[in-house]
Amino acid sequence: MDYGIVLFTSDRGITPAAAARAAEAAGFSTFYVPEHTHIPVKRESPHPRTGDASLPDDRYSRTLDPWVALATAAAVTERIRLATAVALPVESDPINLAKTIASLDHLSGGRVTLGAGFGWNVDELTDHGVPGNRRRTALREYLEAMSALWTQDEASYDGEFVSFGPSWAWPKPVQAHIPVLLGAGPTEKTFRWIARHADGWLTTPADTDLDGHVALLKEIWHAEGREGAPQICALGERPDPERLAHLDSLGVTETIFGLPDRSPDEVEAWIGRLAGKLTLAPAH
Repeated sequence: MDYGIVLFTSDRGITPAAAARAAEAAGFSTFYVPEHTHIPVKRESPHPRTGDASLPDDRYSRTLDPWVALATAAAVTERIRLATAVALPVESDPINLAKTIASLDHLSGGRVTLGAGFGWNVDELTDHGVPGNRRRTALREYLEAMSALWTQDEASYDGEFVSFGPSWAWPKPVQAHIPVLLGAGPTEKTFRWIARHADGWLTTPADTDLDGHVALLKEIWHAEGREGAPQICALGERPDPERLAHLDSLGVTETIFGLPDRSPDEVEAWIGRLAGKLTLAPAH
């Protein structure tokens, strides 16, 4: 099982470049950042953790652009994977986003993983012209259209939310297939969507009892005719050896730890201590 780090980026504290460099040096496998373009002041969407319109952290309204953040991280690292937890693709133009992700994969040497979400903040989606009750369809179309641009010499797509005629678009990603993880709650509907349209599941911090969820995902994965096993990345865990061993036995492929909202020096020291608890081998 691999170990990753997620930085809730904002315009204060440690920079993504510094955090990614420290995480790579400490031996972590993946560096994740989130996305929110904006937070409407007046909202009807309850936050998953608070259950109402209040936010648990003011960084929701201060989040850096994820692809700019990961580009700065790419420039100062060589090995660590660059990922989102999670990005909201339907809040961008899909043709532009495909170009951005392909460029990052090209310039980083093939290190991008796209962690995507449907978006809990329906008010935010509405400002981008995406109806909340169509967000699953919209995300599927975005992923299909971007994949076409990444893999086809003359790409085209015709859907409800994305449509373009035969087009040229380079660079292509270095990776033959950019991994896609869906960050969403553990329902049968979500797992069926993952089995049909993604490569794995990114849990939410509230998903602590994973045994039954992992078993259901694997069952649906094989029922949909997928080979192998889905990637399963667990958010919000603690570095408890027994817990981590159990997650590994379930088939969790990566456990992701969130960085504290502290000064840069404190965050770098925290990364080092966590790596020690996990007995990671420092990069050389």
